[in-house]
Amino acid sequence: MYKAVSAEEALKVVKSNDKIYIQAAAAAPSLLIKALADRHDELRNVTICQLHTEGEAPYANPEYAKSFHVNSFFIGRNVRHTLKAGNGSYTPVFLSEVPLLFKRNIVDVKVALIHVSVPDQHGYCSLGVSVEATLAAIDNADHVIAQVNKQMPRTFGDGIIHVTEIDAFVECDIPLPSHPVTEPTAIETKIGDYVANLIEDRSTLQMGIGNIPNAVLSRLHNHKDLGLHTEMFSDGVIDLILKDVINGNYKGVNPGRALATFLMGSKRLYDYVDNNPFVEMRSSDYVNDVSVIKQNPRMVAINSAIEVDVTGQVCADSIGSKMYSGVGGQMDFIRGASLSEGGKAIIALPSVTKKGISRIVPALKTGAGVVTTRAHIHYVVTEYGVANLYGKTIQERVKSLVDIAHPDHREDIDRAYFEMM
Repeated sequence: MYKAVSAEEALKVVKSNDKIYIQAAAAAPSLLIKALADRHDELRNVTICQLHTEGEAPYANPEYAKSFHVNSFFIGRNVRHTLKAGNGSYTPVFLSEVPLLFKRNIVDVKVALIHVSVPDQHGYCSLGVSVEATLAAIDNADHVIAQVNKQMPRTFGDGIIHVTEIDAFVECDIPLPSHPVTEPTAIETKIGDYVANLIEDRSTLQMGIGNIPNAVLSRLHNHKDLGLHTEMFSDGVIDLILKDVINGNYKGVNPGRALATFLMGSKRLYDYVDNNPFVEMRSSDYVNDVSVIKQNPRMVAINSAIEVDVTGQVCADSIGSKMYSGVGGQMDFIRGASLSEGGKAIIALPSVTKKGISRIVPALKTGAGVVTTRAHIHYVVTEYGVANLYGKTIQERVKSLVDIAHPDHREDIDRAYFEMM
């Protein structure tokens, strides 16, 4: 059906000055990535375009700056150092619009490095646990190189591609990067309680990975007829699906299915989604499209932040002027939930950092990016309660947000804001 070659052979097609897209998250093709980095002596000025990827990113080594430059659409831990070192840059973009960068040739991709399941008897592979912008990259690249993995789950939805769409195949049998499930702290559990109380039966959920989403999910076992329409999900949803708490029966779009654009979690999650028609993996320009999201009644978007000022401005991509992550899909879902009938847009975060610094602040740090504006914000939740800011004046917002800040900081936040004003 196809002829496999070595990773080294497949990567010979990459030339100096090319732009390359690497499939995201747990689907980052590690063998192809290593083979690409191994060519650093002979390549110059190759741009690696990517969202967050799991695993090692050897091309991001500052010593290879003449060979590779990393252009992140969302900054992951494995390439965060490149911005300071000078061999990386960040392109602010909504996750819903990343595919447009390729479709409109704003980013001229020459090579797409992808990670797929073994083809079925009809010659179709699956992009498995990550679709996001990969389809657009495949459609617009001159060369498509696939890491074909026996351990990549076969998922349904958009990410089904025929072997004829792939130019080179590199076979492997290796586990995907996994995230162990950890127990939420007492603070995260309290936040989970508050958020769960905001969620009504027949709501559709968007949430990410981490202990706060897991804490929320652990409090939903008595809910009924929930749906899932989210850019990503992890292990926390599995038990709710098995118990028929999440069934998608009352979703406005794709009823009876759980919708995502990428997945990340434990081997249990990867085994669960394998050949499971309840889970549909779709491109991010569909999953994160505001006009699609808002069709789900009672859409609940649960996102986090680095800091929130007392007027309701949400910084989620930087620490001051230092870029940390990215815009991602937060605004896609904040807006979609806000426009949904009965929808709720929620920002959930601990009141302080691990160092005890307040995350509710009089003003955002100098240079901090506003991902969600004060006009978009609805609910902010900490372990000290819920602030409903929608339709509230600035003065009302200040009081509500000070009330859910850590008690040790409330007086200072209040004083600092009014002195500043």
